[in-house]
Amino acid sequence: MTQVDVLLGLQWGDEGKGKIVDVLSPQYDLIARFQGGPNAGHTLEFDGKKFVLNTIPSGIFNEKTMNLIGNGVVIDPIILKRELDNLQKAGHDPVAKGKLVIARKAHLILPTHQLLDAANEQKMGKDKIGSTLKGIGPTYMDKTGRNGLRVGDTTLPDFKERYKKLVEKHKEILSHYDFEYDLTEKEAAFFEAIDFIKNIPHVDSEHFVNGYLKEGKTVLAEGAQGTLLDVDFGSYPFVTSSNTTTAGACTGLGIAPNKVGSVYGIFKAYCTRVGGGPFPTELDDEVGETLRQVGHEFGATTGRARRCGWIDLPALKYAIMLNGVTELIMMKADVLDGFDTIYACTHYEHNGETIDYMPYDIITVKPTPVLKAIDGWKTDVTKVSKIEEIPAKLSEYIAFLEKELEVPVKYLSVGPDRVQTLILN
Repeated sequence: MTQVDVLLGLQWGDEGKGKIVDVLSPQYDLIARFQGGPNAGHTLEFDGKKFVLNTIPSGIFNEKTMNLIGNGVVIDPIILKRELDNLQKAGHDPVAKGKLVIARKAHLILPTHQLLDAANEQKMGKDKIGSTLKGIGPTYMDKTGRNGLRVGDTTLPDFKERYKKLVEKHKEILSHYDFEYDLTEKEAAFFEAIDFIKNIPHVDSEHFVNGYLKEGKTVLAEGAQGTLLDVDFGSYPFVTSSNTTTAGACTGLGIAPNKVGSVYGIFKAYCTRVGGGPFPTELDDEVGETLRQVGHEFGATTGRARRCGWIDLPALKYAIMLNGVTELIMMKADVLDGFDTIYACTHYEHNGETIDYMPYDIITVKPTPVLKAIDGWKTDVTKVSKIEEIPAKLSEYIAFLEKELEVPVKYLSVGPDRVQTLILN
């Protein structure tokens, strides 16, 4: 029996997972998204075109690959319909080609979930989490509170009654906020989208994925967000509402831990973060702004400017440990092309100690990063297509990271297009 390989982010999200899933998808029979919701924005570029996927797995552009939206994902039917409509207009229709299925056990995001999200952020004011306002958190709250609606419920004769019951609960909660809203348009769009997704095959993801494994087929689990946003192990409460780690692939698809094979950990050659929360290496200066502009660090889903800083090795070591990473993928090396000197955080100064791990109280006591200066390569690497063409200083940077992180870097991305990806070993 084959195993499920896992691909996930090691930082605060936005590492470039969509591009790499697209690059790797020809090697796999099934790409399965295992957590998160449309707060994710997986950007893919090829043949002069750019696509942003929020819910659909990033394997849909490969003709032979099946794609599964797993049970750990929360689905906004309106956004999913819009995604598929846009893909169809661009000449890619995974539904018509029979290349997309949805887990029956995946939970639905209702319009009132988005209202609850917005009302809560408004009430928190300056202490807000930095939510994308997509209704993700409230949907997961209903899931764990055993109140949620699932994709499989849409085929039941009493679905609308179930919907109304949950909406009434949400309206009762909203009555305690100073928050105005009108559901009319959103509700009509919601039910139109519900009818639309009934045309996409619904499956039991646990049987579907394990069936592929029994047949000896290859499966890649695709994560969203990043490890440092994991609801259990991230910088709580400035986290997402799901498990973004390898363990989340088990619960988000229905696979046993011993079915996990290779774990691909993706990281940028520097760091970014969206929303609130700690960011030890953040550069709130001209250097940070340069990283933002050169790296086009603006959210694919929200358009929000990302906070930028140097690479954080204690955070990366933590993420590698949690996920059991077997191979690393370094993204956006090209963004550092213009720097004479770059820096890597090797330790933190925290409460009078020098430590190399993320402390529990990182939220309340900001650690000071200990930075190591590294020579830049001062070369345009976007045209590099062979390992032999990689600048020596970039090779030294990669070797330094491999030594510190004790995991090999297998892939190097030197630009946004799928062809700008090098296999190093």
